Amino acid sequence: MGEIKRISVYPVKGLDGLRLDAAEVLEGGTLEYDREFALFDADESDSSGHPTRSGDADGDVMNGKRTERVHDVDTTFDEETGTLTVRTEDGETGEFDLDAESGRKRASEWFSEFFGEELTLKRDRSLGFVDRRGMGPSVISTATLREVASWFDGTTVEGMRRRLRANVEVSGVPAFWEDRFVGPDAPSFVAGDVRFDGVTPCGRCVVPQRDPDTGDWTPEFRERFVERRRETFPEWADEAAFDHFYTLMILTDVPEDHRGATVRVGDPVRLAEE
Repeated sequence: MGEIKRISVYPVKGLDGLRLDAAEVLEGGTLEYDREFALFDADESDSSGHPTRSGDADGDVMNGKRTERVHDVDTTFDEETGTLTVRTEDGETGEFDLDAESGRKRASEWFSEFFGEELTLKRDRSLGFVDRRGMGPSVISTATLREVASWFDGTTVEGMRRRLRANVEVSGVPAFWEDRFVGPDAPSFVAGDVRFDGVTPCGRCVVPQRDPDTGDWTPEFRERFVERRRETFPEWADEAAFDHFYTLMILTDVPEDHRGATVRVGDPVRLAEE
């Protein structure tokens, strides 16, 4: 059917991604390193770092939904050393060992100054601070990215990747291939030895509407997106599983007996056998 073309995780929620050749599925069902760290309001999370309001990180976590300032800092993460490197538009740089409590404290202080409010960097190694806790990797096809990028002048496939921030990208399949895996009668798929069950389409927020480099808004992004999404909605998808057309990519669940396995770039993707 296809193959895994790309695996991306986002070690610090809201900041830049990290490409991996392979990623283990954690016991919580997410990919290792994905949203492992997040910057919380100092008084808005419990001692474990989990949000205190309605189980949702929005409003508690510093991310792109909350501020355009996330576009003013570039970050890289070294998974071997646990080092986060930050660079600002003004040329300021910093390095923080996120494996060490002292490094996380220094990072908290740096980001507090950068964003202008007191923040605390928290860590969750088993599940990460994904928006919808209890759900696993997000999935999209390369053809979908290519199609959607064509809707907006000057937008590249790479630019659309950075706007949408999917974990797993599948090549060798048609645009909107992933839509077929949500709904009560939807099939599942297997990548290598890992089964993915579709859970829900991913409703989009304000983040894809902004240029990932500059933070500038793309005029009428949402309106054009919804219009074109409606026009190109695939016949193989269950429209009843979609609350609206401002959705793209799907959120999945990896069954417990597949957790601990590793998904790799190049893994063949096929329909799961019932």
